[in-house]
Amino acid sequence: MDIICMGEMLIDFTPGKEPGSYTANPGGAPANVAIATARNGLETAFLGILGNDDFGKLLQNTLKQDGVQMLCPELTDEAVTTLAFVTLYEGGERSFTFARKPGADILLSEEDVKEQDIEACRMLHAGSVSLSDAPSKDAVYKAMKLAAEKGKLVSFDINYRDMIWHDEERCRKEVEKILPFVDLLKISDEELSFVGEEKDIPGFMKKYGIKVLIETLGSKGAKYFFEGKSGIVEGRKVHAVDATGAGDAFWGGFLSSVLMSGVLSAADLTEEIVQNALVYGNTSGSLCVQKMGGIPALPSKKEIMKIIYESGGLQ
Repeated sequence: MDIICMGEMLIDFTPGKEPGSYTANPGGAPANVAIATARNGLETAFLGILGNDDFGKLLQNTLKQDGVQMLCPELTDEAVTTLAFVTLYEGGERSFTFARKPGADILLSEEDVKEQDIEACRMLHAGSVSLSDAPSKDAVYKAMKLAAEKGKLVSFDINYRDMIWHDEERCRKEVEKILPFVDLLKISDEELSFVGEEKDIPGFMKKYGIKVLIETLGSKGAKYFFEGKSGIVEGRKVHAVDATGAGDAFWGGFLSSVLMSGVLSAADLTEEIVQNALVYGNTSGSLCVQKMGGIPALPSKKEIMKIIYESGGLQ
């Protein structure tokens, strides 16, 4: 197993062509990353809970179609599948309204985290949405701690959603608990408050032992921080129609590139590997924003490599 992505999988209701109409699309940040890595030819598993309803069955089939293994294959009757309603703005930016009181994703428990699954993977990835409620936050803590102890690569996406947390400080406190386990951290330029200011990033990384921190800059690309060095890898200029899932397409591409480079531990990372992974991730994200929806818009390895080769290739 190359990577386990744990956390929420849900239905994104994106605006339809008619005013007031919505189209149901599979989504959820960790699930997006799982499918993005699967479309890059990696062996991928999803660790999360879906509801025993039509939406849960749709999401279950979505994972199967892309060959993503479900580590919790049983659908739950205790809560409905989580729903998110997307509002789009000019330029493709969006906001979310969640139906999650509770949603099935919250029900992921420590018992669902199996040591043999963590042992069998090369990388574990999660995000902050799963830290917002118990028991899912306890499951994430257990999994990330276990992965770190076993020397696996650990990835985390801040992915702050105010409609989930309603309190950035509460989110920050939960995130701080798992940061000592993280090798690869993704933040957006809007989430810099989680690390202080940009000038504070090197000290922040040293404090928690983070190997690579990536700050996404939207259409401008992304900035990396690695072993005291930093640099910006510019994004591709494209016509964006929907940014839903773009950050996950980027991060799924970035993580895929890291894994395809043969990296087995944080010690194997180099600046060149990080830079190439950013080119790959930026290309993946740029392809995603040109289509509607989250998972339906995630590109394949073939699509990404075609663009990269046309642009002169990697380093």
